[in-house]
Amino acid sequence: MTSVLAPVTGDRTVHRINPVAKIAASAAIGVALLVTIDWVSGAVALALELALVPFAGVPLRAIAIRMLPLVVAAPLTALTLALYGAPSGEVYWSFLLATVSEGSLELAGAAALRVLAIGLPAVLLVATVDPTDLADGLIQTWHLPARFVLGALAAFRLVGLIVDDWRALVLARRARGVGDAGGAIGRIRFLGSVAFALLVLALRRGGSLATAMEARGFGGGIPRSSARVARFGAAEWVLVLIGVAIAACALGVSIAVGAFNPILGPRG
Repeated sequence: MTSVLAPVTGDRTVHRINPVAKIAASAAIGVALLVTIDWVSGAVALALELALVPFAGVPLRAIAIRMLPLVVAAPLTALTLALYGAPSGEVYWSFLLATVSEGSLELAGAAALRVLAIGLPAVLLVATVDPTDLADGLIQTWHLPARFVLGALAAFRLVGLIVDDWRALVLARRARGVGDAGGAIGRIRFLGSVAFALLVLALRRGGSLATAMEARGFGGGIPRSSARVARFGAAEWVLVLIGVAIAACALGVSIAVGAFNPILGPRG
């Protein structure tokens, strides 16, 4: 699982594109789909994104695993809105606070499509992003404070150690005879003690890392140089334009067929 969730590398153009361009393209689609709440725009955007999946440079197995939370979240979101969304049109079923109507079902379908349409490009593009390349891009292209970006990068690099620390703590406590026996209450106490120990370990490691970075001059006010140059060229602009084009097509088709239903303003 860890290897599948690791950044996907390769020699294709998409792997070499500046990560900030991937963020911008994904954000363009997300912003457009948040302007309106209708199923047409979500369906159009999702269809165009699926057509670009073969060019994303991400194995299908990696896509499936990364998309699993969205595949679970989409129907749950749809179910909630179908039962408790604002009723309109014909009412099909009602019980206490739950009401299934024509309007709530349409809203549920639109929301589910949006979860997938906004999440899919983020999953595809972020899957090929190396954290160090992203930090270089944020500093050199968007000119974000280097101290903040490098601190976030260092913290992100340590996230992968949390799973290993958890396993080591569990094994160490069980080796000392402090297991999770004693029924549900015993397991809860055991997990709570391990979680507290993990928190203490993370705080200590974070403090040591901060001290080490300060000692190496990461907290200084002098402008830092970069070992790798983050370029924003033709390939980056093409990717951003693709994201804008998908967003424009989704909204354009929605308006053309009369399904456009803005979040702000009169609801259709």
